[in-house]
Amino acid sequence: MGFAATSVEEIANRAGLTRKTVYNLFASKYEIASQLIARVEANDAPYRDRMKAGEDVFPLLEGVFLDSACWCLANPSLAKLALAPAERPSLEPPSDRPSFQRLVRDILVLGQRQGVIRKDDDPNFMALILLGVYGQAMLSILAGRHFTEDEIRRLIRIVVEGIGERSSR
Repeated sequence: MGFAATSVEEIANRAGLTRKTVYNLFASKYEIASQLIARVEANDAPYRDRMKAGEDVFPLLEGVFLDSACWCLANPSLAKLALAPAERPSLEPPSDRPSFQRLVRDILVLGQRQGVIRKDDDPNFMALILLGVYGQAMLSILAGRHFTEDEIRRLIRIVVEGIGERSSR
């Protein structure tokens, strides 16, 4: 059925509310979806704890993206909205709430401090690039292309390492 085919009436019935009550709480079903997505994004404490512990950036990035991929597969309608929002992300993550973009940016900053992520570029910009590639891959998965965990790890590695010839360093 999916999000597009779901009505506010159906959402109200499943929540045990009247349609009027739902509209008193939310302006539209898109606002409901946005609030659900924001709740998922706000649950970043486990990753932040791992960052504080100084965990290696690459396994941390893999974990964040694999967990996100699992959520996307379990919630495809919401995932499509989150991966292709009506409002395009800006270079700076939203300051008024936690966000996946901020989490990825902060992990990249940790990687810069660890000396494994390049320091000559803005971590906000690098996060948008990483999220853009990841988002397109996830949209492909949601459209029926199957990705394994190893392929997601490979995708992260290629984006982080780049596509140029490996140096002999």
